[in-house]
Amino acid sequence: MSTLNRSSTGSNGVESSLNPVKYILLIIITTLIMGTSFPVGKIGMGYAPPFLLMGLRYILAGSVMALVLRKRPLPRRWQEWVKIILIGLFQSAGVMGCVYYSMNWISSSESAIITFTNPLLVIVFSAMLYGITYRFSQWIGVIVGFAGILFTFGWHISLTPGTWIGLCGAISFAISTLLIKRWGKHFDTFVLTSYQMLAGGLLLLLLSLWVEEPHFTVTTVSVLSLFYLTLICSIVQFSLWFYLLQNSDPAQTSSFLFLAPFFGVLSSWVMLGEQIQWFVGAGGMLIGLGIYLVNRLSPSSL
Repeated sequence: MSTLNRSSTGSNGVESSLNPVKYILLIIITTLIMGTSFPVGKIGMGYAPPFLLMGLRYILAGSVMALVLRKRPLPRRWQEWVKIILIGLFQSAGVMGCVYYSMNWISSSESAIITFTNPLLVIVFSAMLYGITYRFSQWIGVIVGFAGILFTFGWHISLTPGTWIGLCGAISFAISTLLIKRWGKHFDTFVLTSYQMLAGGLLLLLLSLWVEEPHFTVTTVSVLSLFYLTLICSIVQFSLWFYLLQNSDPAQTSSFLFLAPFFGVLSSWVMLGEQIQWFVGAGGMLIGLGIYLVNRLSPSSL
């Protein structure tokens, strides 16, 4: 794995300010939270439609963070607010709106598979837009990691409207990753996290009014699900994710997103009682190999 010491330079010439232990620990925590959002979201969708559920999640999370951060200085120029809103439209509304709406046609597993093709798309977009050169082994690593995701979920993908909606979510995820890396260092991490969620949540609520019949059934389970999605999967997850993207190579960090659907399977087993098949283990090994190939140092670029 490439060195990640303070002020060190990654394999793609991108500096990282995180030491290896802290970096790996934050990656595991973040991807674990991402994984749990799938079964918890599936539970929550039993009590509210997807756009409404995600809109409430982000409006609540953004409002809580904005209240806590009310004494921190906010951006003064309108151009800075436009950047925050764009990040929110792609990161919060685009990704999660597509993820949960796609589940009207495909399973949560299939949605996760498609969404987390993001690392491959980040490398493709980085190469196309910024001229960043990646080694042949890194491209192979992304492909191997994606194959691991397919193994994890039993290699079942169907072409339906949900497939294309899920792909739009993956593209949105890749775009937001690059935007955060490009603009994120100009903002306070927590201010950016808060107000991009508010922007994304507002759009999701408007979409809910347009295409859904908004309703939220209040029960202990529904309230706890929304609380978990708001506090853990929004405030904690986004703060950690933005922090990682701002202080490391986005393509390298995004490669670890292959862990998120793997953790999703494990958390679904714990929360929903879904059975784990042998191919989950095989997929996990491929995911690990893919991450190694993407991040390892090489004496020469191919």
